[in-house]
Amino acid sequence: MSSKSQTRGAGNLVIAIYAVFALSASVRAIYQLLRKYDEAPLAYWLSLVAAIVYIVATLALAKGNYSLAKKTLVFELAGVITIGSLSVFIPELFAHPSVWSYFGMGYAFIPLALPLFGLWWIRRVR
Repeated sequence: MSSKSQTRGAGNLVIAIYAVFALSASVRAIYQLLRKYDEAPLAYWLSLVAAIVYIVATLALAKGNYSLAKKTLVFELAGVITIGSLSVFIPELFAHPSVWSYFGMGYAFIPLALPLFGLWWIRRVR
């Protein structure tokens, strides 16, 4: 298998995972904001922000807009680290977890690993 096809395969995997996260985070955030808003509005709004980031990342990666994708993935990584740290050190801020709480622990830490892998892939294709 050539290096180019391996890179394309890795890119397709990144895009597919982002698409799944875009869909799942969007549905979850919209449901929580509409049905459970009073329980944990901060966490639910943060989940919606994560969903929007996943949507933008998916579209940017799929269209080959690597400049936008890189900015989005850096923003995502900063968000995961910031929200992850806040949820560890000030857990009372999060009555319910968001997608990025505890560095994405509720999602097997994929929200922490995904932007790192995506940034690595962008670097390889450029």
